Amino acid sequence: MSDARGVPDGEVPTHVRHRSSTESGGQTRDLSYPPSPQALVVPVYDNHTHLEIADGDGTEQHPALDYREHLDRASSVGVRGVVQVGTDLETSRWSANIAAREPRVLAAVAIHPNEAPLLAARGELHDALDEIDELAARPRVRAVGETGLDFFRTGAEGRDAQLESFARHVEIAKKHDLALQIHDRDAHDDVVDLLLELGAPARTVFHCFSGGPELASILAENGWYASFAGTVTFKNAQPLRDALVQLPRHLVMVETDAPYLTPTPFRGRPNAPYLIPHTLRSMAATIGTDVSMLAAQISSNTELVYGSWTDEPVTVEG
Repeated sequence: MSDARGVPDGEVPTHVRHRSSTESGGQTRDLSYPPSPQALVVPVYDNHTHLEIADGDGTEQHPALDYREHLDRASSVGVRGVVQVGTDLETSRWSANIAAREPRVLAAVAIHPNEAPLLAARGELHDALDEIDELAARPRVRAVGETGLDFFRTGAEGRDAQLESFARHVEIAKKHDLALQIHDRDAHDDVVDLLLELGAPARTVFHCFSGGPELASILAENGWYASFAGTVTFKNAQPLRDALVQLPRHLVMVETDAPYLTPTPFRGRPNAPYLIPHTLRSMAATIGTDVSMLAAQISSNTELVYGSWTDEPVTVEG
């Protein structure tokens, strides 16, 4: 028998991560999930989420939600499906397994750029990337990601491993004709240069878009997609909103990056796919358009990138 997380009864899944109730500065985090927003009239998809990361401390006051509870809450407010994203081998395996059993989930698999130098130091990066290649061929795996470059958390000593890993992920995405989900932190120029040098996959998405109008122009010129997270609702994020206004709407998507980046007015509390309506309504207000019109456009964009959530059936009972 297996539980709702897809592991045998009685076993603790090794991929599940919990976030501390204390932030790095010593402040206490509010672990309670926000209330559900008003449901969308026209549904959308969450382009990027991490349902394996548990929030809450397991108490009755702050229960952690498993992935099916997250999906049920999302369905109730008009979020019809999610892309569940892996960041290492264990979470990529889990993502592929959950997508095979749950029709509201498609999977993305990858080694996160901050993981690549750690694997390289142990002589394990090549084997890990070979397994990502194998996972990319699995049913309902529709993207390679999140991959890219992160010069915020990894110093110069880890950049060669990040570049090697990123290049291999681009190759894997093109080999399997999958979308590529980009993680780009403090590395805009290098990410763009590598994509142009190697030739970007036909469907390339900058997840949690973090640039301004200049990067938006580059995306528009190359037909690359920008996915906006709760950060676009933050008061100090005017460059993001300027980029959103500038981008052609056929290149725009929406995501949570849950459990991180919770949109205003619940910044700092746990994020989840059911909170997408807050971000979407803020984006519509920024652009000056109707929420349902924007939702219809984003839903269409997302299906063009990943295909339909229903065109390849689940293959595992669960």
